[in-house]
Amino acid sequence: MAETSRLPTPVAESWDWQRFGACRDMASEAFFSPEHERGRVRRRRIERAKAVCRSCPVLLDCRRYALRAEEQYGVWGGLDEGERNRLIATRRQTPAA
Repeated sequence: MAETSRLPTPVAESWDWQRFGACRDMASEAFFSPEHERGRVRRRRIERAKAVCRSCPVLLDCRRYALRAEEQYGVWGGLDEGERNRLIATRRQTPAA
């Protein structure tokens, strides 16, 4: 079962940014790895997804959401799984000021 406690509450203001995403009408396969995708094919798909993100007006909103929700899969806010995991791990290791 998915962990949902980190997700924003179901209030329109929490999710409204998604309406403006550059990826809104794109197939999810552009951002999420199909089963058994590896190597050069995977890297190319990730780079194409990140290119969409770079032109997105809500890139930072998307990235904040993905980091807060600790999204485990896909490209969100211009970051792939590994990049998000490293930022989340760093955040956990850094004492709050």
